[in-house]
Amino acid sequence: MKIAIITGASSGLGLEFTRQISLLYHKLDEIWVIARNSKKLESMSIHVSGKIRPLPLDLCSDEGRERLRAELKKNNAKIKILVNAAGIGKIGQFVQLSWEPQQEMIRLDAEALTAVTYLCLPFMRRGSRIIQMASAAAFLPQPGFAVYAAAKSYVLSFSRALRAEVYDRGITVTAVCPGPVDTPFFDKAEEVSHMPAYKKKFMAQPGEVAAKAVRDAAAGRELSVYGASMKALAIAAKLLPVKMLVMGSQYLDHLHNGAERK
Repeated sequence: MKIAIITGASSGLGLEFTRQISLLYHKLDEIWVIARNSKKLESMSIHVSGKIRPLPLDLCSDEGRERLRAELKKNNAKIKILVNAAGIGKIGQFVQLSWEPQQEMIRLDAEALTAVTYLCLPFMRRGSRIIQMASAAAFLPQPGFAVYAAAKSYVLSFSRALRAEVYDRGITVTAVCPGPVDTPFFDKAEEVSHMPAYKKKFMAQPGEVAAKAVRDAAAGRELSVYGASMKALAIAAKLLPVKMLVMGSQYLDHLHNGAERK
């Protein structure tokens, strides 16, 4: 059975990836969509063409991962595309945020992504593609978004190393590094603190980000960076000292916070 697997598929970028892949890859037998919300998964067939198999799993749990492994073996799966889009973030100073949501960020954004990749690789063949949702936050440390940015830096580094390891197998790995994307992500991310207003000017639409990522993966590219501003950030992160970039970010945030207090 030839399939695609998309995690975090019930909303946001995961849903957009599902739409894009269902429209472009007609030879897939099924698209397996994974999220914790079973009701949202069940309703996805209304919005997405193609044969959808909903898998309501908690990928942070051993039980959820074992069920995924069992389904892959049972169906003799051949994974054409894996999209690891599940993720969460919390905006706020490290010491101001409670520990539990920060632990969940690490477990879902980094650990679960790694575990799913590990489970799926034995079912991938030459021509298979892995799309890993990183972030432009991976390019440099982010005060006020410290754990999230660190987790996404892990995803970027892991993706680049894995890409080299699976090169001889004909499998490609593409790390997707957008800036802010207009999805329900920020409904939860801004529960404690808000994203500075100047960053919202760079907000991208999820359909455009997903479409570019699918194209870049098909072309075998290492990175998919949406928008001129985020591409400029990626270049700046290579050329300028990290300390300078972090201080600049803090200065802009300080101006934003001062304006809000007024």
